[in-house]
Amino acid sequence: MAPPMSFFMVLSILAFAPLCFSDNINGGYLYPQFYEHSCPKAQEIIKSVVAKAVEEDARMAASLLRLHFHDCFVQGCDASVLLDSSGTIISEKRSNPNRDSLRGYEVIDEIKSALEKECPHTVSCADIAAVAARDSTVLVGGQGWEVPLGRRDSRGASLSGSNNNIPAPNNTFQTILTKFKRQGLDIVDLVALSGSHTVGNSRCTSFRQRLYNQSGNGQPDFSLDQSYAAQLRTRCPRSGGDQNLFNLDFVTPTKFDNSYFKNLLASKGLLSSDQVLLTKSEASMELVKKYAMNNELFLDQFAKSMVKMGNISPLTGSRGEIRNRCRVVNKY
Repeated sequence: MAPPMSFFMVLSILAFAPLCFSDNINGGYLYPQFYEHSCPKAQEIIKSVVAKAVEEDARMAASLLRLHFHDCFVQGCDASVLLDSSGTIISEKRSNPNRDSLRGYEVIDEIKSALEKECPHTVSCADIAAVAARDSTVLVGGQGWEVPLGRRDSRGASLSGSNNNIPAPNNTFQTILTKFKRQGLDIVDLVALSGSHTVGNSRCTSFRQRLYNQSGNGQPDFSLDQSYAAQLRTRCPRSGGDQNLFNLDFVTPTKFDNSYFKNLLASKGLLSSDQVLLTKSEASMELVKKYAMNNELFLDQFAKSMVKMGNISPLTGSRGEIRNRCRVVNKY
């Protein structure tokens, strides 16, 4: 049986991704075959290390996906999030969205080390993060996509950018949408990329206010199913247990599918930033309903939105550098 027409449309869109998502201003293009001659085994090496990491720790798939997201929303997809504090650099790892929660740095280090042995000074940390996010998604059941490549690494980080640009669990819908629009992403990208919460975990401290004091009046968030809220309270008390982990999607927590959207329709989105997709915007509500009904539609759009997000303000040409180690800038 022939695949549905939408499948061919997606293939066509992804095939032209280098043209659609080029970066003329910064002096170069991103395209999937960037390392075809300079490091032909690059993607194979990345895939191998990611597969091992996810096999050892299922959470790592979501962590590597989130790492790429938190990188791209600050200064563009330039691996700034990977830099440790040193000299004039204040690490983005210390920001509110990243501190005590962003993971996967060691996996990126392992990939980089393997690539430096295979083809020294060739593959950027920013490209490693982008490919690792794709491979993580596929490993847990998501759809693959061609990753346009050729990003270079930043020589600096932005702690304030990380604090201000990355959507927070308690942001209003309008604030979240504004943060996406600043990056050139639209409401379709917002809803589709929020679907990454079909895997991974969140800490009690990220949603406690929904259980006890959503609006500062001592009342819980009544847009949250109250039987589900009661379950959450057993391990997320008013005080203490900040680091206790909860599945973002309690139905199929390790499978990349559209259960996240079905949960929203049942008023069982874990984070406030999840549930507002259904309650605060008619346009996003319609998208939630579509993705809840059609898993293939969600997976297709997620792939397209990831390509689009991966092309936020990349450094290309002579800008930036290819770091020898992802945690520190090169010494000249």
